Formats: sequence, structure tokens, C-alpha cells
Amino acid sequence: MSQQEDKGSVNIIGDERIDTLMSTFIELNEVYPSIEGWRVEIFFEAGNYSKKLAMEAKAEFVEKYPEVPCYVTFQQPYYKVRIGDLRTKMEAEKLLKRIEAEYPNAFVVTDQINFPELK
Repeated sequence: MSQQEDKGSVNIIGDERIDTLMSTFIELNEVYPSIEGWRVEIFFEAGNYSKKLAMEAKAEFVEKYPEVPCYVTFQQPYYKVRIGDLRTKMEAEKLLKRIEAEYPNAFVVTDQINFPELK
């Protein structure tokens, strides 16, 4: 038998509601591009120079750990620097353990995180 004779076809028969459900799922992910997860907060400050200090803390962290995502957010009255996009508290605790010598006041928090990259 040659390879030409091995070719065939497959027909997939599926409910139309599955396509509708997938379309809705895709639309929701575009509107809400984050999920509930964990991060490590390494800095928070309120006051006149808090934004400047937060940006400096972020720059310092990114220089030391360029592979770890880092975010500056403002939740009145605090500027916060949080790191990581972690799905479980255990992953967050592991990251905290890794950086605790340089950031002794860091702690784990729940947050809306970015979707993990597909590999």
C-alpha cells in the first residue's frame, strides 16, 4: 500500500451550542484578561513621593530579577509594587522564600493575575 492510498477523511459532528459556548468564552477572556491568583507585594507607600519610590523599587527589582513580572499599582492612598503571576499560594510562597533576604517585609497577596503563557 502506498501513502496515497492511506489518506482518508474525518467528519466531526458536534452540537452548535458548543461553538456558541466557545465564542462566548473567547469574548469574555478578551473583556476580562485576568484570573484570580497570587502575587508577592514587595513595596507599598503613601505620601508625596510614593509614586517615585514605587517606580524606583520596581526598577531595582527588575534589574535583579528580570524574569519575574513586576507591576506598580495605585490603590488609594498607596502605591504598591507586586511581583509574579502565580496560580497557587504555594507558588507565591516559593517566590517569597526566594526573595525574602532582599525584601524582608514582602508578603503574599491574592490579586488578579495575567493568564499564564502557553508553552
